[in-house]
Amino acid sequence: MDYNKLFAEEIEKNLDGGMDLGKIMGLVEKPKFDGQGDLAFPCFSLAKILRKAPHMIAEELAERIKHPVFDDVVAAGPYVNCFLKKSAVSKELLQTIVEEKAAYGGSGLGQGKNITIDFSSPNIAKPFSMGHLRSTVIGNSLAKIVEKLGYKAVGINHLGDWGTQFGKLIVAYKKWGDEAAVKENPIPELLALYIKFHEEAKEDSALEDEARKWFWQLENGDSEAEGLWKWFKDESLSEFNKVYELLGVDFDSFAGEAFYNDKMAATIDLLKSKELLTESEGAEVVDLTEEGLPPFLIRKSDGATLYGTRDLTAALYRKENYHFAKSLYVVGQEQTLHFRQLKLVLKKMGYSWADEMEHIPFGFILKDGKKMSTRKGKVVLLDQVLKDVIELAEKNIEERNPALANKTETAQMVGVGAVIFHDLKTERQNNVEFSMEAMLRFEGATGPYVQYTHARACSILRKSGRAADKIMPVGLDDSYSWEVIKDLMAFPEAILKSFEQSEPSVIARYAIELAQDFNKYYSHVKVLEDDVQLEGRLALVFAVTVVLKESLRLLGIQAPEEM
Repeated sequence: MDYNKLFAEEIEKNLDGGMDLGKIMGLVEKPKFDGQGDLAFPCFSLAKILRKAPHMIAEELAERIKHPVFDDVVAAGPYVNCFLKKSAVSKELLQTIVEEKAAYGGSGLGQGKNITIDFSSPNIAKPFSMGHLRSTVIGNSLAKIVEKLGYKAVGINHLGDWGTQFGKLIVAYKKWGDEAAVKENPIPELLALYIKFHEEAKEDSALEDEARKWFWQLENGDSEAEGLWKWFKDESLSEFNKVYELLGVDFDSFAGEAFYNDKMAATIDLLKSKELLTESEGAEVVDLTEEGLPPFLIRKSDGATLYGTRDLTAALYRKENYHFAKSLYVVGQEQTLHFRQLKLVLKKMGYSWADEMEHIPFGFILKDGKKMSTRKGKVVLLDQVLKDVIELAEKNIEERNPALANKTETAQMVGVGAVIFHDLKTERQNNVEFSMEAMLRFEGATGPYVQYTHARACSILRKSGRAADKIMPVGLDDSYSWEVIKDLMAFPEAILKSFEQSEPSVIARYAIELAQDFNKYYSHVKVLEDDVQLEGRLALVFAVTVVLKESLRLLGIQAPEEM
């Protein structure tokens, strides 16, 4: 039962039309202190409507409101505070979770509609660096969250697989490359060639002209250029997929920039037919000065298209092919202007659905307070970080629980989970300070702490010898269990909030709070004591395993049953 809604309905019933249910629900809140009850309604906004002082309205409402699951309803100044019946509410909630299991917290809100999510999108022939981690894990989590609410997530990896850099790479490979070396160690070799090109081009400017010529040949279907480009792309994807496999991330489409190469002419013709193209210094642009923005560049003076042209074409293609209800772009905050321009151009073209496109920006990953750099070959490789953190997790597990079975698999779950959780617990627009030691701690706001709490709850259930489907919940009324019950009740709301804000950190912080309250409960209550409330306590522990596991899954993290 939605107790917020129930409380709001009782208020509406006793107001005799003073305010509608939607507005009342928007005002219902949690009291700041435990002693003030479980739900509160401020009466300030009713003062003008009812021409009474807020404290008088609160007193009258508190006197009138009665319901079997309300233990007490009292006025506290201008607030109406509601105390729920712990035993009745806990029994109903635990029964729901025992029955629904992992489905708990979900809804049919999305009605099966598509949401496209553009995320990860590394550049071909360049390393998968720590810089790509944020887009990858935020996008993956959002895909799981929207599906929990009944949408169909369409994950798109819009690869950086086109542009003049490929002309440079072809020149570098033809001059200094070694086929066997590239096959043996693709990304480092291709990166080294790319860096060498830039070093040599400082002394020999003719290399830049040669690179432009090779990219022109690639754009125009030259077989040698296409063959090299495809080889570089295949080798890169093979390496990227190793990282995606470790992170547990998959996609519905790998259609990158190159996919739209033969579709851009139609987009440009469309812009012309709508009389939106103007000339600026020999280039073709869409003028956005009326909106106070720079022009949106469509085609350079030499006829070359840009990633803006490809993004415009991609938006049109995605709407036509996926019929999206929403389209999310999980791309760094430095691209905010670009996405504002993109939406405006689409709206000028007459497409009102551009309002359903949303840029999901995020901050940087920092090391010692500085942005991790990928320039001049100073790259922090994500696959190396993941290998190091898994190794460190295995060492920690060896020290804490040397008899644990499947140590290697558990270390991978813990290590990878620690990296993902460390990123997602931070509000996405804030920067994240990278620290391997901090993220792997088993205490505090970390992934291993939440995973360990889940494993501890699983251990209690194993000791009880009771199968989940044999547990028959009874009501609990002690204060420690009530804190956990309130957390469990809040799970559907946390999922909805994370969806509305495109903010996985809501779920990460929720998981930490639930883990903390459960550990407090466990340290004060003898769960396996054989008395009349044993079934209720076991149901509570089971509900915690379900919700912690599901919270971690929505973040893209696995939950080991033993650690």
